[in-house]
Amino acid sequence: MLKAILTFDVEEFDVPLEYGQQITMEEQIEVSTRGTLLLKALLDKHQVKSTIFCTGQYALSQPELMKTLAEKHEIASHGMYHSSFDAKIDLPASKKLLSQITGQSVEGFRMARMMPVENQDIADAGYVYNASLNPTFLPGRYNHLDKPKLPFVQDRLWQIPATVTPNLRFPMFWLSFKNLPFSVYKMFSNSALNRYGIINLYFHPWEFTDLSAYTTIPAYVRKHSDRVLLQRLDDYITWLKAKGVTFITMKEYVEELKLKK
Repeated sequence: MLKAILTFDVEEFDVPLEYGQQITMEEQIEVSTRGTLLLKALLDKHQVKSTIFCTGQYALSQPELMKTLAEKHEIASHGMYHSSFDAKIDLPASKKLLSQITGQSVEGFRMARMMPVENQDIADAGYVYNASLNPTFLPGRYNHLDKPKLPFVQDRLWQIPATVTPNLRFPMFWLSFKNLPFSVYKMFSNSALNRYGIINLYFHPWEFTDLSAYTTIPAYVRKHSDRVLLQRLDDYITWLKAKGVTFITMKEYVEELKLKK
């Protein structure tokens, strides 16, 4: 059975700050919320569940929305804040906070921008899996060409890598989804599904909003945002379902891996 894990990093929209454009926290939350509501409606339409990696700061600002999302989706931690991180404080604090708000047991963690975190710190905070690995090479970001492309256990944690193509390790993350021709992305998806039997993809809600006002953000980030990207994801989910792909959460995937081990 072919499977797909759709994950969304629900966070403060701080991308403009990376490129020198000031944006208030209120606006950061508003942009992310706008995108999250659009995605919620799309996932509801297709009756598809997902895994939502949420920062504590965002959850505190939108507790009712997070409670609603938790009714159908897995909630996992994205740290306390998207722009700063203190492992010893933020890992346990975000886990506890998200669980209190949503009523869910929070088992997964993904570091902001897929940056490195000590496995020991994640495990000590009580997490079961770490989804912070993109096993590819991105100039100026990271080089993980030596890392496994499939899940593995390290330091008491399940490591769940984002999907890359089987041979070239081309990353199938959010930038690829919005910038590649749709036919090429579907070709890469077929290749990954045929080799792995599953694809694990990640996006951000702010991508699905109008980013035209944020002129300092590179064009490859602003491209295909707003309703254009939402329609592409709509078409992609429809295409996957036509292939018989089943959508599962990352927590469910880890449970399957435990049974096979």
